[in-house]
Amino acid sequence: MTDATPSPWNIANFVTMVRIALVPVFAWALLVDDGQSVVWRLVATGIFAAAALSDKIDGHLARSRGLVTDLGKILDPIADKALVGAALVLLWWPLGELPWWVPAVILVRELGITVMRMGMLRYAVMPASRGGQIKTVLQIAAILLFLLPLAHLPPAVLVLAWVAMGAAMAVTVVTGVDYLVQGWRIRRDGQRSGARG
Repeated sequence: MTDATPSPWNIANFVTMVRIALVPVFAWALLVDDGQSVVWRLVATGIFAAAALSDKIDGHLARSRGLVTDLGKILDPIADKALVGAALVLLWWPLGELPWWVPAVILVRELGITVMRMGMLRYAVMPASRGGQIKTVLQIAAILLFLLPLAHLPPAVLVLAWVAMGAAMAVTVVTGVDYLVQGWRIRRDGQRSGARG
């Protein structure tokens, strides 16, 4: 009888691990010449875009080929948060192109909701919401704009970058509150069920 459980060492998880490995490469490219090199800023932007796109690729591979594994479920959010977190933190410090509160708000929300979702596993799995997916797209778009060599581009691009970041932060906060409400309801219902049982 064949074991139907997919091996954790599959192509989908490999793509995820490549995404994690790209994070230090991206960081190095972004910081060449203190972030002032136009060429290296474009290289860093390209690496970030490729790594962000790979998230869709590994997810598609995992679902379409039946390669969803526990390892993949652990690595995928780590890869996403490492990539976004590295970009936001480096744009704040040492580059000074974002104020500290932008990475603070986004990363506190991301890490806090991740911890909460893990804590909720005893009651139920909290799936990613549509709002959460929109939040991710907006965050990626805003970061991509800020990674560009904005000093060498028309001022309108910087305005667009801030509009995108403002939208990303608004959706980040709203979806974070929504997840907290969901988590509270799941915990309350789980405790009631436990008390009845």
